[in-house]
Amino acid sequence: MWPRSRFTAHSKKERTSKAAPGNSSVAPTLSLPAQFTVQLRLPETNETFSLPDCHNDLTIWKLKDHLELLAGIPLHFQRLQYLDEIDLPDDSTFKSHDIVPGGTITLRIWQHDGWGHLVAAAAEGNIPKLISAGVTKDPVGRTPQSDFLGPEQEADWRAHRIFVTLYIASHRGHAAAVHFLLENGADVHFKTPLGRTALHVAAIKGHYDCIDELLIYGAQAATPDNEGQTAMSLARLWGQKQSERKMFSFSWKQRSSGVGPSIPSST
Repeated sequence: MWPRSRFTAHSKKERTSKAAPGNSSVAPTLSLPAQFTVQLRLPETNETFSLPDCHNDLTIWKLKDHLELLAGIPLHFQRLQYLDEIDLPDDSTFKSHDIVPGGTITLRIWQHDGWGHLVAAAAEGNIPKLISAGVTKDPVGRTPQSDFLGPEQEADWRAHRIFVTLYIASHRGHAAAVHFLLENGADVHFKTPLGRTALHVAAIKGHYDCIDELLIYGAQAATPDNEGQTAMSLARLWGQKQSERKMFSFSWKQRSSGVGPSIPSST
């Protein structure tokens, strides 16, 4: 797990071995540092993130795991590319793609069914664009695919879209959009493929207004992801003490009033 303090931008110098004295025919050889920083670019949202602590043996799958938290994009939407437009296999490593310090990895979103536009609208927190992207029952948000769905299938389709939107908006700190989505039926208990809820990402980013909205609508701070990390434990790892205290206080009040599950100690 990469906590927030290790995601701050920094740089490390490449190490090079010098030619032997008096032997100009020996060319310098590049030796990559044990850990280095690369950049992550999201064309759909026009955002860039810094990824420190990368290394040659880091797999693309593990990077995608980290990016659910760092970039706030659920794993099943991530298409990672480097230098060209070919998707990187999940089981490949940085070394197998010659990813070097300072290089730029591109994270693209699967474009079918208008997902690229929806992700961009969620990252922006633009409510009119979210409506147009199909997160409410407004017919303006229908897509060619949704026109072929029955009532139950359409309900599942919309629930998935509104959850993904809630997750991204919570990560970006768009409290007004989060409130709008919750009012329109977004489920705070929905999870990404790695078991993370919108509260997990709001907590690690320190978006207190979003945390309040999610808790009021029933989000549980003690719900673990697939790695056993709760929103509170992740907040602690990422140095978000106020997020942790806010969730602990809310959960304690619920427990004291007989509402909600027991909570772990914050110590």
